[in-house]
Amino acid sequence: MCGIVGYNGSSNCFPFLISGLKSLEYRGYDSAGVAILRDDVVHLVKTQGKLDNLREAFRQAPLEGVVGIGHTRWATHGEPNDINAHPHKFGRVTVVHNGIIENYRELKETLRDRGHHFTSGTDTEIIAHLVEDALEAGSAPLEAIWSTIGQIRGTWGIAILIDGYPSTLWCAKNGSPLILGQSPGESMVASDIPALLAYTREMIFLEDGDVAQLDGPDIRIWSAPQTPVTRPPQTIQWNPIMAEKGGYKHFMLKEIFEQPRSVADTIGERLHADTHTVTFDDFSFVPDRFDRIFLVACGTSYYAALIGKYLIEAMARMPVEVDMGSEFRYRDPLITERDLLITISQSGETADTLAALSLAKSRGATALGIVNVLGSAIARKSDHTIYTHAGPEIGVASTKAFSAQVSVLILLAIHMGIATQRLSGQDLADVVDALVRLPKQINELLAQSAQINVIARRYAHSPAFLFIGRGINYPVALEGALKLKEISYVHAEGYPAGEMKHGPIALIDEELPVLAVATESNITEKMISNIEEVKSRRGKVIAIATQGDVHMGSIADDLFLVPRTHPLLQPVLTVIPLQLFAYYTADIKGTDIDQPRNLAKSVTVE
Repeated sequence: MCGIVGYNGSSNCFPFLISGLKSLEYRGYDSAGVAILRDDVVHLVKTQGKLDNLREAFRQAPLEGVVGIGHTRWATHGEPNDINAHPHKFGRVTVVHNGIIENYRELKETLRDRGHHFTSGTDTEIIAHLVEDALEAGSAPLEAIWSTIGQIRGTWGIAILIDGYPSTLWCAKNGSPLILGQSPGESMVASDIPALLAYTREMIFLEDGDVAQLDGPDIRIWSAPQTPVTRPPQTIQWNPIMAEKGGYKHFMLKEIFEQPRSVADTIGERLHADTHTVTFDDFSFVPDRFDRIFLVACGTSYYAALIGKYLIEAMARMPVEVDMGSEFRYRDPLITERDLLITISQSGETADTLAALSLAKSRGATALGIVNVLGSAIARKSDHTIYTHAGPEIGVASTKAFSAQVSVLILLAIHMGIATQRLSGQDLADVVDALVRLPKQINELLAQSAQINVIARRYAHSPAFLFIGRGINYPVALEGALKLKEISYVHAEGYPAGEMKHGPIALIDEELPVLAVATESNITEKMISNIEEVKSRRGKVIAIATQGDVHMGSIADDLFLVPRTHPLLQPVLTVIPLQLFAYYTADIKGTDIDQPRNLAKSVTVE
């Protein structure tokens, strides 16, 4: 969740800290702070609220130094206020932290019994107390840090400064991402790639259990006490411009309009249109190896997984189960070495999905990760990885990552269908040809975005919305409802259209707009019947239909048409107008679109 940055070099560190925090503000924006070493002492500036508040506080009390750490917070323990803002300092020790210390209460009681006094309501402050306690007992800083992480349970990405050590920054990782970077004369740490892109493309990804020490440009890493280890750098292909707005009003709008490129890049050289085949660099499906496939994800990625179930079962005729990451391990799933687990995560750091991955691997399952971030935890811990090529996604509400994930699942389903010999001949040619056309068709949709803006203005002040769909477009309805909830703060519910009569139809009146994903399929007539049920109860219908549909316009109050494509590929197109509808509705309402309240981009805590 939270964003962490740190700098150790020869230049004033504040510009790096503030620019790094700005690029990570999507990870949390309840409060922000920096700590800078000056004259052997760490000085803190921190404020409640967004980064602009920190800038103003720093303008009033400027600090300069060449070693510093910074933090932007998504609150877990302790309400968002100045006191609970990071960094936290006790004695000589200053710390910033991303994660949750699960046993902080018992540790706090033990420390209180020894005379420690706590000033915040956070779990993070425990870390500073434990390190200071070990220093007081005579330990060297590195020993004190190892002692501390040996006592805490939970997840952490930590950066630490200590008074009296003016040229050293320490960090440690367990379950929360930390990335190191180097450039001439300086070293850096951050909790996500965008914070480092302006300085280096060569990045070192710490593993769980690592402790690192940064001394100017020098980096040393230990995997255990007295056990030095080398973590080779990886080259990141993203560039700083990709993480900027590029003239768009919001990152979310920019990322919606980047989908033709991200889908094309994700399909890329994996699809061989001339031979109607699909290959991956790190995975080849062997049908006799597996009895079942599990798809596990959270949030938007979970809805992509639901689409994946339709795709794989239709093309490969393999049984697929779909689970939310937060529920998977708690139902004690029946998963064995004969099963393939596919985890989906934009960041590759989602805590619940990682936990599901660990459980499945402990029971012998083969793990395939679909992620967007090179070197992320899921990528490292999976047996195989397929990367989406969406580029950095800064807006908290996921858009281009979703369409890229669905594109990978389409490729994967084709690959599996060929391997199981359930997809061949004209059926194979049809889906491959349709996949090749998708990026151009997305472009056509985006060129009509003004029409969605007009529709959004008609309904922007409605108190609630119902999204309905059937078949493979049912998960699209769920995703459309989620997008609207996330950024406009309007209640919206996604529902299978065929289940309307089992409850939701009681909600229908002239005040409740219904967005119906009603593109051409083998169940179009049934979808029309569901829309008629809404209309007969005076409900307002906004329909997403297929170009050339002459009937839908006569029953829907508002209509948006998407290009005709293969029925199994429709979600990549039908989600676009729903993303735009959510965006324009939120923009009309004036909400904070890129940083909606209470949310963070990467959920690295349970």
